[in-house]
Amino acid sequence: MHPSNACLTAILLLTIGLSAGLADDWPQWRGADRDGVWRETGLVDRFEFEQIEIRWRQPIGPGYSGPTVADGRVFVTDRQAQPEQVERVHCFDWKLGSKLWTFSYPSEYTINYEAGPRASVTVEDNRAFVLGAMGHLHCLDAGTGKVLWKRDLNQEYSISKNRRMPIWGIAAAPLIYEDLVIVHIGAANNASIVAFDKKYGDPQWKALRDRAQYSAPILIEQAGQTVMVCWTGDSVAGLDPATGKVFWRHPMAPSRMPIGVATPVVSGDRLFVTSFYDGSLMLRLRQDKPAVEQLWRRMGDSEQQTDALHSIISTPLFMDDYIYGTDSYGELRCLKAASGDRVWEDLTATPKARWSNLHFVQNGDRTWMFNERGELIICKLSPQGFDEISRAKLIEPTRNQLNKRGGVCWSHPAFANRHIFIRNDKEIVCASLEAR
Repeated sequence: MHPSNACLTAILLLTIGLSAGLADDWPQWRGADRDGVWRETGLVDRFEFEQIEIRWRQPIGPGYSGPTVADGRVFVTDRQAQPEQVERVHCFDWKLGSKLWTFSYPSEYTINYEAGPRASVTVEDNRAFVLGAMGHLHCLDAGTGKVLWKRDLNQEYSISKNRRMPIWGIAAAPLIYEDLVIVHIGAANNASIVAFDKKYGDPQWKALRDRAQYSAPILIEQAGQTVMVCWTGDSVAGLDPATGKVFWRHPMAPSRMPIGVATPVVSGDRLFVTSFYDGSLMLRLRQDKPAVEQLWRRMGDSEQQTDALHSIISTPLFMDDYIYGTDSYGELRCLKAASGDRVWEDLTATPKARWSNLHFVQNGDRTWMFNERGELIICKLSPQGFDEISRAKLIEPTRNQLNKRGGVCWSHPAFANRHIFIRNDKEIVCASLEAR
């Protein structure tokens, strides 16, 4: 081989090796880009003997927030009700599971389903942004847990006083855009969405009069502009994340009450939203300017007689011309994106029960699904059906509010460093998904 060719080959092999070995953090809700995509390689093809190798486990308290992983650390929040009500943030070493620090602060709940905090910690530039269920916003040093700044949004924006506190509390994970941290709190007086300077905590802008939803905002590119898509308690809206200017707003008032947890999903020029009581909405994102037009809206007669997709917790997958999601009572469905017509339905992925749930994460051509029974499923989803490859129990379901069906696991997992990180009301678990 010619020396130059040998050198080129060596560089190529080294590059491939380094790429294969790169770890992928999960620093915020639904991953690095909030899109539910896990980009690491070198993962198991299936679970041997339906078992997953547990790397470590640590005790924690109750909460709904999913873990996040960044810079060698794992972050998760919980609540302690006795001797006083406090919300806590725990930070663990991702490899060893050893606790690096815990930060706690008083937080008296006046909401339903009081297990604990809902919003995942958002980590960026060695800062951890923590939003509690009653509106306490903290910016912490991610390495030490030291408070850099804090705000009591419930008090400052009179959320409870104006009867704007959501029945399940504040739940949408903070979003970072350039020098801003943006939160969805649903306050009155044009403060449904509020932005703060991420370094110092000073208010920068506020927008929308809508009530709060539990859905986290996302960033998309539309017509050459970065647009923040927010599904609020009254609409789906596109805002300029730098200023709060409203580019577009499509009304989606709930028939009963705001109850959506699922994040809006985008494929090409289409944006999809699904709600437990109010069915599905598909919008077209115009490419000549930041604006939308409705393509279709479908809604069943009731929560048990549904049309298209009536999801509550589960954010669906939008792949090519099909949507895969969990309906109101646990039915795994495939829909045609063009119309919302149902292609198929499966009842084996998660229990059939009200609010039954699946979390979807896409990795290459495979989908990883975590169900409310604490099972991790490797599968392939296509218009032809649900092709289950392997399944294993990862963690036990807990939740005092749903003892009648043996508890549930509702928190979204984190996937990072070829491992999965998941929690229930008693512990956080790290398990290896690395190929051997």
